[in-house]
Amino acid sequence: MNIPELKPHYTFPKLTTNASDKAYAFEAKRAAMGPYIVSRWGWDEDFQWQMHLQRYDEKPFFEIRKEGDRLGTVSFQILTDHATFGEFYLFPDFQRQGIGSKILAHCLAVADKLQLPVRLEHLHWNPVGSLYRRHGFRKTGQSEIHCFMERPAKVSS
Repeated sequence: MNIPELKPHYTFPKLTTNASDKAYAFEAKRAAMGPYIVSRWGWDEDFQWQMHLQRYDEKPFFEIRKEGDRLGTVSFQILTDHATFGEFYLFPDFQRQGIGSKILAHCLAVADKLQLPVRLEHLHWNPVGSLYRRHGFRKTGQSEIHCFMERPAKVSS
């Protein structure tokens, strides 16, 4: 499944398995998540690269583009009983401008059309949790480092 365009400005090209796409997605992760990872564990380049490759193989990654600008990445996947949202990394120059809210709301609208709940996870200490709560996500569980959240399906009447 591809993510439909968010007109008039945003597109979501699917990233491929080539080395430059993997490297781009890793740089988006480092830029967006690096400070939160470093604050707990420091940055182990080899470990982070291996974790990135594992995630990259597990789910589809999409580039977030606004006109000619490369803003970051997102993974959005439709499964039989829910959608998943993750690997949502905006480069710092594009954060705190409402772009994240637009992208999230767009993906939620796709899931709403299919009447599917949306699941995600984030690091406990990452402030992105407040964005997710504002969009109707509720905590469903946790691990030592992650908060698991779900937004119920919006049922059309």
